[in-house]
Amino acid sequence: MSTIIDEARSLQDQIVADRRWLHAHPELGFELPETQAYVRQRLEAMGYTVTEPCEGALLTTVGDPEAGPCMMLRADYDALPVEEATGLPFASTNGNMHACGHDTHAAMLLGAAQILKNHEQELAGCVKLLFQPDEEGVAPVEFCGGDAVLSAGVLENPKVDALCALHVQALDFEAGAIYTRPGTIFSSIDDIDVRIKGCGAHGSTPQEGIDPINIACHIFMGFQNGIAREVDPTQTCVATFGKIEAGRAANVIPDSASMLGTLRTQDAGVRVRFKEMAERMVPGIAEAFGGSAEVAFLRGVPNTYNNPELTRELVGYANELFDDEVHELEKPFSGTDDLAILAEHVPTTYFILGTGTLPGHEGAGMHHPNVDFDESVFWKGTALLAQSALAYLAHRAA
Repeated sequence: MSTIIDEARSLQDQIVADRRWLHAHPELGFELPETQAYVRQRLEAMGYTVTEPCEGALLTTVGDPEAGPCMMLRADYDALPVEEATGLPFASTNGNMHACGHDTHAAMLLGAAQILKNHEQELAGCVKLLFQPDEEGVAPVEFCGGDAVLSAGVLENPKVDALCALHVQALDFEAGAIYTRPGTIFSSIDDIDVRIKGCGAHGSTPQEGIDPINIACHIFMGFQNGIAREVDPTQTCVATFGKIEAGRAANVIPDSASMLGTLRTQDAGVRVRFKEMAERMVPGIAEAFGGSAEVAFLRGVPNTYNNPELTRELVGYANELFDDEVHELEKPFSGTDDLAILAEHVPTTYFILGTGTLPGHEGAGMHHPNVDFDESVFWKGTALLAQSALAYLAHRAA
């Protein structure tokens, strides 16, 4: 087992070099031409045959699918529309930033790809490597990267039996420590789009109109009261509206208003029931004031769910490999990851690799323009991914 650690440590400089190149060239959504070209070149140099299952994605396989089961290792590699403020010598200068660490995910998976290629003749099955676009969901379309790669058939031919991935986390997550939990690990998200129709009037004669802003205010409070009275208080449910638009003048009641927000839950049943409640409530409130309204839930991503049996198995392999044991998270993250879309179709384990807080980056967490990640632990992420695949296949060898 120790050979995996030795191999991963020997790749540390290359992992860092890959990360720094990707960090300096961040791209958004599905349009990742430079990112794709770099990762493809690196994989082909290792001897891989690489395909593009959908725009922005790369997929390759190592091992023999006829020899046993198939595990997929996935890394996202898109960036965010964030102006970088780290001052790093390899900082981005194009107005985008790898502020969520996807550059590190891709670099660590490239390291794992090399280890798996080194051991290809030993694989009792095969491993698929997926580099996924648009995890951040910034593309102006009604689907995200997880939807796109699923529709492209990445879980088939050969059929994927298990899925493993990792995500870095800064600040309170100790550098080099590995975390996970069985069950839900990331929250769901749905964009909430509310459209309200009223009737315009002069601001001095509100009785002659139907005020859509008044309706919007009651709908806003209706969502919050719905959480208080429609959701089990032991469950997590958050409805946040970040955009409410109506009118153009102080003394004019407008004809219409719109609201845009997000719903986050950590239980699939809570998510379904709350959306049903909103679909009753929104038109009902508008009708009570003489107007009309409709609500739509857009670009939904479910909870990211760690299959308990697979997670216990992969945690066991990680505990055998490393000196320190994997930490179990007490609760899920409030954020969302579209690995959830694939996890609905195949048993999945999502690990967290802590990177701590670096000097000069205090208080800078995920998506912050000054966030940075401790590069010294990247070898460990590579070892974790490679070990998960190797041990999973070996355990099922005939």
